[in-house]
Amino acid sequence: MWIEKENQLYQKFAFNNFIEAFAFMTKVAMLAEKANHHPTWKNTWNVVEIWLTTHDSGNVVTDKDVSFSKEIDAVYIGQ
Repeated sequence: MWIEKENQLYQKFAFNNFIEAFAFMTKVAMLAEKANHHPTWKNTWNVVEIWLTTHDSGNVVTDKDVSFSKEIDAVYIGQ
């Protein structure tokens, strides 16, 4: 479940190990590049944290972030 806080959408994703977490990040990176919408994220072993905000709109949450969060969820579910 994405949480909206401080003009960002936030979600924490947990995996079985680092390889699964990194594979997820790779898939999300390809989506981000295609959409030209790049997240702020952090990876620690099997956990990936992602923050989404639209920089071009003044660092606020927009429909672009909501749409991208749904794409990320689909990648996570498909793992």
